[in-house]
Amino acid sequence: MTIHVEGLVAIAVFYLLILVVGIWAAVKNKHSGEAAGTDRSETIMVGGRDIGLFVGGFTMTATWVGGGYINGTAEYVYLPDYGLAWAQAPFGYALSLVVGGLFFAKPMRSRGYVTMLDPFQQLYGKRMGGLLFIPALMGEIFWSAAILSALGATLSVIVDINIKMSVVISALIAIFYTLVGGLYSVAYTDVVQLFCIFVGLWISVPFALTNSAVSDITVTAVKQVYQSPWRGSVHRNDTWVWIDNFCLLMLGGIPWQVYFQRVLSASSATYAQVLSFLAAFGCLIMAVPSVLIGAIGASTDWNQTTYGAVPPKDKDQADMILPIVLQHLCPPFVSFFGLGAVSAAVMSSADSSILSASSMFARNIYQLAFRQSASDREIVWVMRITIFVFGGLATLMALVTGTVYGLWYLSSDLVYVIIFPQLLSVLFVKGTNTYGSVAAYLFGMVLRIGGGEPYLQLPPFIYYPGWITEQRMDHMTGKMEEVVVQKFPFKTVSMLASFVGNVAFSHLAKYLFESGKISHKYDFLDAVVSKHSGEIMDKTTLVTRGNNIGLSELAPVKPRLSVTLAAAFTRRDTLPTETVEEEEEYSPDSSHHDEE
Repeated sequence: MTIHVEGLVAIAVFYLLILVVGIWAAVKNKHSGEAAGTDRSETIMVGGRDIGLFVGGFTMTATWVGGGYINGTAEYVYLPDYGLAWAQAPFGYALSLVVGGLFFAKPMRSRGYVTMLDPFQQLYGKRMGGLLFIPALMGEIFWSAAILSALGATLSVIVDINIKMSVVISALIAIFYTLVGGLYSVAYTDVVQLFCIFVGLWISVPFALTNSAVSDITVTAVKQVYQSPWRGSVHRNDTWVWIDNFCLLMLGGIPWQVYFQRVLSASSATYAQVLSFLAAFGCLIMAVPSVLIGAIGASTDWNQTTYGAVPPKDKDQADMILPIVLQHLCPPFVSFFGLGAVSAAVMSSADSSILSASSMFARNIYQLAFRQSASDREIVWVMRITIFVFGGLATLMALVTGTVYGLWYLSSDLVYVIIFPQLLSVLFVKGTNTYGSVAAYLFGMVLRIGGGEPYLQLPPFIYYPGWITEQRMDHMTGKMEEVVVQKFPFKTVSMLASFVGNVAFSHLAKYLFESGKISHKYDFLDAVVSKHSGEIMDKTTLVTRGNNIGLSELAPVKPRLSVTLAAAFTRRDTLPTETVEEEEEYSPDSSHHDEE
């Protein structure tokens, strides 16, 4: 095996730069939030809630612009059966940020939440918050593992080094600066990483375009030269699948902690909205070089290159088209610079996902569910340990699991069909409760898993209308296998069923208990009769007033609920005046008190 010294040097320079910036950010903001009395653990999770427009715009864009985003976009544009028409990520995630900014950023930021799971635990209780943590955690871990796996394959293509070594080194660097600086390190390194991606890919594009083996991409967009036109098309029988996937990206891209940790770190609710809109524009801009590289790959006579006569698509290497174009159509110094950009992109995604998972565990599981009296120092150490554990778990999966992309596809679908409808309910629908939430959880999970997952060889047990069978190659064995393909938009239907189930079962439970048809003693989730118990942590009951807990109504509060828990969901000392005034406007659960 040949080691490309120049490539290793280029990657080492990129990694060193990112590491230095991460450590510098940690040192620079070491005492951030202390003057305002903000806990150190909260500073690690959401900064000092003082992320400005410049850094915030970059880090919000990096929510989705990472290794999977730029590699995946190039892959779909290149694939003959898909093309640009099926490269949905740029517009899907851009619209996801627009919708998130319009409807979700303001109510989440104005209430001073610290993680995405806070409103669920506030309204549905700590046990339901723990259940919702499972798909959220799976999504973050499998996403990190998938992009680390992609990085290893990318590095091995151009630099010809051991895949496992490259994955471990990349993960260790991301884990280290996230451990040291939390969100500040993640945000500042995002600025460097996005700059590297933009410059690295744009430097590579002109060299690839002018290579003698590449035909005019404006011609190959509409005419078949070496393969079918890269513009692509959506066949009539695939229309519902296209719509289903687009809704998954647009709406399923919202309920992720990687997005809300940026929203909640903004200096105000209005800033959070502006950052979302800026990031939507950034997503589109950052996709342009990937689209061009995919088009270049589809316009290349590979027989004239050092790659060989057989195109990447025929070698089952379509997912590697971006690094292959960099290596075989660009001069070595350019391809190494582009490679650095790709590896930087991967770390910009991995670090934030690892931080997101550890934030949710430390706050919503460890602190609010098990150790409500835990000190701030204890929470900080739990975060540090879980950053290392979750980072290590993602790295291990990237190294040993061949189906990591299938696991991420399934878990991201579960985020869409389970968490998104519950987030809608908890923020905007009055009268939902824990019984409805449990029913919605089960509906969404059964309907989605029932549809099967070809990437995991998970057969369906629900055959939706229009299903067909296809012959597909198993990426693990290289053999052709028959799989069931669902042509029905079952993911979006599962999401809608989950939403309707939440509303319907919540009102049914409320009617049955309040009418006396079911005895109050059977309200074992304390969701209807005893909704102000310690299990359902109500923000109108628990509000911090200096060092005292002020009760706005006569409701029993267990003595073990500490001031830390009382401040858990509404930290008014962290909110600008404008957002405190706006808070009640976005509070669906405030209707509970009107009903009483």
